[in-house]
Amino acid sequence: MTAVLFIKTSSLGDVIHHMPAVTEARRHLPDARLVWVVEDAYAPLARLHPAIDQVIRVNSRRWRLAPVAPATWGEIRTFARTVRCRDYDAVIDTQGLFRSALVARLAYGPRHGYDRSSVRERAATWLYQIVHAVPRERHAIARNRALTALSLGYEVDGANDYGLSRERLSDPNASPYGILLHATARRAKEWPEANWIALGRELAGGHTLVLPWGNKAERARSERLAAAIPGAVVPERRPLDQMARLVAGAAFVVGVDTGLMHLAAALTVPLVGIFVGSEPGLTGPAGAGPIAIVGGKGAKPEVAEVLEALKQVV
Repeated sequence: MTAVLFIKTSSLGDVIHHMPAVTEARRHLPDARLVWVVEDAYAPLARLHPAIDQVIRVNSRRWRLAPVAPATWGEIRTFARTVRCRDYDAVIDTQGLFRSALVARLAYGPRHGYDRSSVRERAATWLYQIVHAVPRERHAIARNRALTALSLGYEVDGANDYGLSRERLSDPNASPYGILLHATARRAKEWPEANWIALGRELAGGHTLVLPWGNKAERARSERLAAAIPGAVVPERRPLDQMARLVAGAAFVVGVDTGLMHLAAALTVPLVGIFVGSEPGLTGPAGAGPIAIVGGKGAKPEVAEVLEALKQVV
């Protein structure tokens, strides 16, 4: 049996953008064992992909906070033993960072990665045995699929397939709701709170509006927005597999450039992506469902533009 180890550890958007490569690999290698190394927080989402046989959790973010703690070294040893428990026919690092290449170096099997002209961190190429040229200007999904196909010896074909089913994950008995994704890790990607309030007030009454969050600052922002938007709801924080179910059941999603926006695209939920500080051509949402993009890097959209885009997708 062919065994393949994928290394795509983070962030949420990157993990989602890797899923079509996994789907395609399974289609071309139906009997292969597919294993995925991913950060602990994103492991529940990786497990939702039906093609994945095993998820290996890595806690590098927590390890960096306590690098000399005995518990950290114990976890690292356990992680290394898990990675080395078998030989792989291909070890594919689609992350392209030095730290992800270090993980690849632990594994037994030929190590594949991007070449110096296309990798994100050139030092990563020191640890690969086989490198492939994949142009940097291509969308992240296309890069992941191309590197995987080159590593496993087949041609990329067909549309993006994330392997996730909206119908399987959503609750058919839930009342209609929409999701507003205001939270993002980078301030430059944020859309003003006043705009979110104006948008929410325009949408209030048609659907309950749900305002997810991921940390204390984002929760405080969700609560401020909900206080100003009639009927808006701030849910409890939940793991990513449960978030996937929440997103899958939404009538629509409006969101800034953040991982959950890409999850909505993967699940074919009607989506409006608001871009303010990033380039949608490289990392924008891509999926089989209705998607509209407003704004762009350095081009903050108005509320009226978002409302018009939402009319087009719903």
